Amino acid sequence: MSLDNLDIKILQLIQENAQLTIKEISQKINLSMTPTHDRIKRLEHEGIIEKYVTILNRKLLGNPLLVYCSITLDKQQKNHFVEFEEAIKQFPEVIECSIVSGNYDYLIKVIAKDMEAYNDFYQKKLSSLQSVAHISSSFVMSEVKNTTVIPLY
Repeated sequence: MSLDNLDIKILQLIQENAQLTIKEISQKINLSMTPTHDRIKRLEHEGIIEKYVTILNRKLLGNPLLVYCSITLDKQQKNHFVEFEEAIKQFPEVIECSIVSGNYDYLIKVIAKDMEAYNDFYQKKLSSLQSVAHISSSFVMSEVKNTTVIPLY
């Protein structure tokens, strides 16, 4: 995989606005529409462009509370990891989940409408998982930076 300057410009543009048309992109990078379209299709085919999404405002949609939870499993066994991961995938409140190194096993990002809703999620879903030994919650007071843009050099 080798990206040239035009590929990088295309990727920067569509990260900022995925609704740009081929015509608009081609005008911005000074390339005709057919080669611009071909480049985008190649980037999609190579998996560099995974998908196009719409980013919604969680606060305006009634989920202003953002919580990061550090999760430690009771045993470092494959079946515990599998059980936890399968359960987490079913919880719509969890918008991100990563296996991490360090003092805990997972870091999850949770959204909720308020503290009561988070507490309900915590007690009825998260802490009820058999494989979970410890949960530490950190409540976001203010977001300093929140972006989906990947830097391209």
